[in-house]
Amino acid sequence: MNKQIMHPLERNNVKIFGKGDQTMIFGHGFGCDQNMWRYITPSFQQQYRIVLFDHVGAGQSDLGAYDYTKYSSLQGYADDIIEICRHLDLTNTVFVGHSVGAMIGVLSAIQEPELFEKMVLIGPSPSYLNDGEYRGGFDLPDIHSMLEFMETDYMGWSGTFAPFIMGNPDNPSLGEELTYSFCNTDSSIAKHFARTTFLSDNRADLPHLQTKSLILQCSEDVIAPAEVGDFVHKNIKDSTLVKMKATGHCPHLSAPLETIKAIDFYLQN
Repeated sequence: MNKQIMHPLERNNVKIFGKGDQTMIFGHGFGCDQNMWRYITPSFQQQYRIVLFDHVGAGQSDLGAYDYTKYSSLQGYADDIIEICRHLDLTNTVFVGHSVGAMIGVLSAIQEPELFEKMVLIGPSPSYLNDGEYRGGFDLPDIHSMLEFMETDYMGWSGTFAPFIMGNPDNPSLGEELTYSFCNTDSSIAKHFARTTFLSDNRADLPHLQTKSLILQCSEDVIAPAEVGDFVHKNIKDSTLVKMKATGHCPHLSAPLETIKAIDFYLQN
């Protein structure tokens, strides 16, 4: 099947449920899929129509639709979100995105602002690289070493980095779940998505976002440290920054109640 004419709801394994008039779209991060939102969506499905999807190459998406050229930049993933919204005739949605999924949502909203009323950005990072005064968390040799580790031993990388990304060593089952998710992803696609993710630089895009945004910043997040959250907040003009007690990079898994409370408070005010 032609990759460009494939039905977007099948391509991205779109699932729709809930009762509300307004739609909430949930975009997952690297190495994850829509199942990662299972602790969050029940609290919103009575008030919102919920749309879940898997980025192409993740979860139960159509792996045959993965185009290495298209997905060599985050804009390729953003185009998919826009296509899903257009197909479902959505406007004024609430987009909830985690990690690189948050930045993909930002790019979508910059391109088609009428599709989104509010953004919820969980652990967003426009660049993971340290650059002068900007502290993204990693030096370039660190990123290259990580990508090389992925190339030579993807399973070993998953077992090492998933707990590192998740944080919360007192609850090892969380790291184990993320490890399983990484290992359950097509390794060739995961390596390509990782390169696209960790070498992307969308700092210059942030001031172009016109959509009201909530930034949820975890403490002790090695992937998106506090300085990154401050930078995102400073550069998105209509944004609210909430610094969470939750630690690590995945509060929707490690601290779902705090995450739900922060999102709900923002949406109700």
